[in-house]
Amino acid sequence: FLPQVDSANAGRVLASDAAVFLKKSGLTDLVLGKIWDLADTDGKGILNKQEFFVALRLVACAQNGLDVSLNSLNLPVPPPRFTDTSSPLLLSGTASSDLPWAVKLEDKVKYDAIFDSLNPVNGLLSGDKVKPVLLNSKLPVDILGRVWELSDIDRDGMLDRDEFAVAMFLVYCALEKEPVPMSLPAALVPPSKRKPLSVPGAMPLIPSSASTKESHQSLPPVGILGAKTPLTQ
Repeated sequence: FLPQVDSANAGRVLASDAAVFLKKSGLTDLVLGKIWDLADTDGKGILNKQEFFVALRLVACAQNGLDVSLNSLNLPVPPPRFTDTSSPLLLSGTASSDLPWAVKLEDKVKYDAIFDSLNPVNGLLSGDKVKPVLLNSKLPVDILGRVWELSDIDRDGMLDRDEFAVAMFLVYCALEKEPVPMSLPAALVPPSKRKPLSVPGAMPLIPSSASTKESHQSLPPVGILGAKTPLTQ
């Protein structure tokens, strides 16, 4: 990875170069900022090779649902994933189109029934209609905001049937005390949302919309939830 961001071969990475590269991870700016703060130990805005390695490890931790902290550095995680097919680490693994969807068929039937009961318009549910269902889970508002951000895969502020199933899947995982990942795992991306990859057999990539999105364009319910008082259906 280092040659991609250290074009001058100086053995260090500037904040501006690192920011462009790290955004390809599909993680939110908030998470990337935390990763940079942990890696840039002396606060100079420059990473040496060791610090850059720490940043990559933290990206991998975040992509696999682990805490972004120095305590996670020694945990076993797969290599970080970036939407740059020139990287050799992206040329192994199974194509995302071949991965079975993590949402089981019997669960999908249940989620579809809830979806239909919320009166979708043109096959879409607005944030206002999804909000009561999310709040009904009694999960913390910041977790629900992340659930929305991950499930609104095309960033249109609405959830279709498949995106709603992803949201429900993540809610039930959180209720089982499983961590909600910082970025959507390839197996959770609905088959209808998977983009064909230009490199045969490439590692599953996070949809490019996740990395190009500006934070003000997304409409997570956390912004419209307001008070933390859960609503009941």
